[in-house]
Amino acid sequence: MDAGSPEVLTLSNVVLKLSARDLVHADLVSCGWAGSEHHLAGVAEQLKRARTGEVDYLAVCPATDIPVAKGGVDYQVKKGVGTLWQLAVHPALQSCGIGTFLVEAAELRIRNRGLRQAELGVEESNPRARALYERLGYVAYDRQPASWDEQAPDGSLRRHETMCTLMRKELT
Repeated sequence: MDAGSPEVLTLSNVVLKLSARDLVHADLVSCGWAGSEHHLAGVAEQLKRARTGEVDYLAVCPATDIPVAKGGVDYQVKKGVGTLWQLAVHPALQSCGIGTFLVEAAELRIRNRGLRQAELGVEESNPRARALYERLGYVAYDRQPASWDEQAPDGSLRRHETMCTLMRKELT
């Protein structure tokens, strides 16, 4: 290596022990990586629904107990189905298996309710996420438009419109 060149550090076989638990309101201060203040205010509203059992909202955490992934399962979208939504992994930790861990934890919650089908919608502009879901056994069955309010850097809200592929998986 040249004296003036930067040192390159290659990490391999780094192992994190992960756990999945209910996301709680106190977690939201450390979830800024998952979205804007507007998004996190919406998550806070979903936590109210979690208290009534309409949804499960999960946090995936390493030993620090600080969430590195989060996502929900809504049991009210379609009878007999757990619908996964708002799945997110900290950007610096994507492609490390954490998304797989999150989806599998969500599927376990669905099974524990006696349900045998999971569904989700993935933006067609997100082929990386779709590839993950396909690898985990989800199969496309339809498409539908979706929209939500997004917070711009100046704090204003704008409508985000997209097309989603709907996917499902039979849980055994």
